[in-house]
Amino acid sequence: MFAPFVALQPDDRVELKKMGPKSRDFCEQALTLLANNPQIVPPSLGLAEALADRTALEQLRPRLQQLRQLVEKADDTEMALGSDMMAVALEGYRLLEVSGKGEALKSARRELSARFARKRRVAEAEPA
Repeated sequence: MFAPFVALQPDDRVELKKMGPKSRDFCEQALTLLANNPQIVPPSLGLAEALADRTALEQLRPRLQQLRQLVEKADDTEMALGSDMMAVALEGYRLLEVSGKGEALKSARRELSARFARKRRVAEAEPA
């Protein structure tokens, strides 16, 4: 199992040093060199903790990739479902426009038409 999850506050995120793709190689090389030369590493440096962090990160990354793929599929599914609903709703609205002659349907059609009402521009609304 990997390290427990951490919840950062926005201010904490800003202040943290970030390890991007280019920094990752640097970190790996530096930690390997330090681990191979323990005689130069003072105990206060926190090398053992950094090595444990590296192990936890290596365990986390594949799971994080799976989660990202799952979220992407969920987003795509949400979009496809919404698109299906919108297509049926629009087609149904067009049917109501053509065949909705009854008083009850006129009222419902008016409510639905608010979706397509254009808002007047501020310049047009203000007298010159």
